[in-house]
Amino acid sequence: MNHLQRTILSLLFFVVLVPVSTYAQVHQEMGFAAGVANYYGDLQPNLFPGYGYKPMGGLVYKYFMDPHAGLRFGASYTNLTAADSLSNIPANKARNLSFATHLIEMNGALEVNLLPIDKSKCHATPYIFGGISVFYFNPYAIDPQGDKVYLKPLSTEGEGLAMYPDSKPYSLVNVAFPIGGGFKWLIGNKIMLAAEVGFRYTNTDYLDDVSKTYVNLDTLQKYRGTIARQMSFRGNTAAGWNGSYPNYGDQRGNNTSNDWYYFINITATVYFHSFHKTTDYIKTLCPVLFR
Repeated sequence: MNHLQRTILSLLFFVVLVPVSTYAQVHQEMGFAAGVANYYGDLQPNLFPGYGYKPMGGLVYKYFMDPHAGLRFGASYTNLTAADSLSNIPANKARNLSFATHLIEMNGALEVNLLPIDKSKCHATPYIFGGISVFYFNPYAIDPQGDKVYLKPLSTEGEGLAMYPDSKPYSLVNVAFPIGGGFKWLIGNKIMLAAEVGFRYTNTDYLDDVSKTYVNLDTLQKYRGTIARQMSFRGNTAAGWNGSYPNYGDQRGNNTSNDWYYFINITATVYFHSFHKTTDYIKTLCPVLFR
């Protein structure tokens, strides 16, 4: 267990031990999130680029033990994409790799309000959060014939081939560690709006199917086919290609750090003290139907 994981577990343990006397201040929130997502990794070395943002959406549930601390759970969906052709780094342009993926995430985290937000007291506060998530991804790209091709089965860096024992197959279901913060406003007594940025440090360097070095392209073609060779090295399809194929062991990606993705979004949730009181709230919105 690394330091980040120990820190997150310690924070969650602290929340569980919140004194029972705070129970009277419990509140819950349910709602949705909408915004944009982007990726940071081998094919996108800029944290906030001017391109590549894709829509994201999700559901949110929060349980606050007191006005300062609570647990949050959510499910999100988005697309991620990046391409060397959009890079301003000459070496990346010459590499000419690209990827896209659908991404589904389930997450849980500790959320801490820096001010004690409560509908009878403070109605706005900055906040921070940290936790853990599980996500599914499946990177793909467009081959020279214009067809969509999933990259993992191709072993573009020799993953799973016996002659490359150091290159292990990667899982399409992985773990990430969400961290971030934002600012929230309680509107009236029922609606909580929040603007936040949440970064996800993943437990994989293959979110983009790029991590280490090139393998022998002839060997890759022998065991995975011509399409695997074509998708492992795509520099020969870049404008101005000089005819130089990579050698075995040449750098393909940067495996010194794992990939990231992040959400920039707005959440809108209904603020209530207990589930049985939601009926009363619905009645205030739809008096004709419930009277």
